[in-house]
Amino acid sequence: MTTAIAPQVLVRGPGLAPRALSRGPLLWVVRPPAADTPLDFRLLDAEEQRRAAALRRPAERALYVAAHSALRRTLSAYTGVPAASVRLTRLPCPGCGGPHGRPAVAGPAGHAVHFSLSRTDGLALLGLASRPVGVDVQRVPDPKLAEEASRSLHPSERRQLTNMPPAVRAAAFARCWSRKEAYLKATGEGVSLDALRGVHVGAGFDPAQLSRWRLADVDVPVGWSAACVVSAPGAPRGHRPVPCASRGSHGRR
Repeated sequence: MTTAIAPQVLVRGPGLAPRALSRGPLLWVVRPPAADTPLDFRLLDAEEQRRAAALRRPAERALYVAAHSALRRTLSAYTGVPAASVRLTRLPCPGCGGPHGRPAVAGPAGHAVHFSLSRTDGLALLGLASRPVGVDVQRVPDPKLAEEASRSLHPSERRQLTNMPPAVRAAAFARCWSRKEAYLKATGEGVSLDALRGVHVGAGFDPAQLSRWRLADVDVPVGWSAACVVSAPGAPRGHRPVPCASRGSHGRR
């Protein structure tokens, strides 16, 4: 049976009721506001505002602002820090020690509240946990793009896709890719070709289980695929050294 997590839909504005993160990761789906809704940049810091302004597509910019505002409101509810005052940082890269590892809350609160944020075309996914966590959401691509991108997967995952009916391969590819990115965000490695080919998460309905990590698919609307990875209780919070992937994706997008 497929292991899946059902996310909540984040309600815009106040009203978040914190729940003990020790019960497991909390997930929220974030959608962009209506096209005629003015964007509210007030909660974003200077770097986030710069990144938002650099996005050329209005829909992409709107989702970015909505997702990062949601992130700050949620972190505020769990840290007690005003949303606009939450300071975000990057942990050291597990491969080279540089300041481009997993994103985190700066200061002591970052030891108790871990987060991950992912955006794709039309949808964002936000995850909070008491231990290192990674989430990813992907729009199901067209079959040709899925076939081309599948060359970057683990050999056994490529074989799985080849043995599937052509009609389901694109969705299976998105399922595999979201699992893989969620894991690489949780570990702080970031996405690189070596990491994509070296980590096996599976392309079938049941995800492969990873040592020291818990992986589950996330129930999201049809047309997208999503996954969540969280450090298992009792597992070391560190991670083995890996080749640096500083040019890749490390989490907050």
